[in-house]
Amino acid sequence: MNKLTTTAQMVAQLRDGMTIGIGGWGPRRKPMALIREILRSDLKDLTIVAYGGADVGMLCAAGKVKKLVFAFVSLDFIPLEPFFRQARQAGEFEVMEIDEGMMLLGLRAAAWGCPFIPTRLGLGTDVLTHNPEIRVIDSPYDDREWVAMPALKLDAALLHVDKADRRGVCQINGPDHYMDDWFARAAQSTYVTCEELVDPAVPLSDESARRVFWERNQTTAVAWVPGGAHPSSCAPLYGFDTAHFHEYNQFAKEGGFAAYADKYLSAADEAAYQQRVGGSDAIRKLALASY
Repeated sequence: MNKLTTTAQMVAQLRDGMTIGIGGWGPRRKPMALIREILRSDLKDLTIVAYGGADVGMLCAAGKVKKLVFAFVSLDFIPLEPFFRQARQAGEFEVMEIDEGMMLLGLRAAAWGCPFIPTRLGLGTDVLTHNPEIRVIDSPYDDREWVAMPALKLDAALLHVDKADRRGVCQINGPDHYMDDWFARAAQSTYVTCEELVDPAVPLSDESARRVFWERNQTTAVAWVPGGAHPSSCAPLYGFDTAHFHEYNQFAKEGGFAAYADKYLSAADEAAYQQRVGGSDAIRKLALASY
């Protein structure tokens, strides 16, 4: 069983109009090498489901997004992702803006094959006012109302991990695996980039086994891309690139996304992009954030 491939071959499997889930969280462990590959492609009219960061901002700025399902789009120290903010204010795509917990339940419903999951989340809020497609239902057991959070079914999920082998066994070594396991299980296909490719013939230690959060059959393909989360972080290997994000934010104020893309994203491939941001050694030296 060999699921090794390239990011270009992964993106070649995607189609216009697909619903794509993107793992990670804000500026943390985003599959940015795959996002850059999509930006080099002709893909369009995508529905994106994400706890978003620069992944969402770049796809919005490039005109790739038809609809966005999100709980937030943030770079943390830059509270609103700048290019997402511009596209959102201009009304350039449809939205389903929901609570963080509701989004988790939507992924779980898709993973479990349920049409919806009942929840109290969202009751009495404008989440329901602005998302009329989310229904409120009566309990069959008492007189309480429940929000019926619909399943967020994904055609594909894009994830970045610390380690993977050619069979699709993935390990996340950071302090939080976020919702990546639910993205993987909610998707028809799951495409994973990894920092380190490991030998499947070497048995996992107990500690390593605890860092595997979904079954290998959920992984469709794996690509070895060290530094592939940049400019987001991949703890404990490296932090997010604060200086790069500040420059990125400045492009949103002056020059625009086209100027940012010309400087960084016009590189022919991922290796050339990483050279433009200082190389893999510089990425590995990025300090982890302290909170």
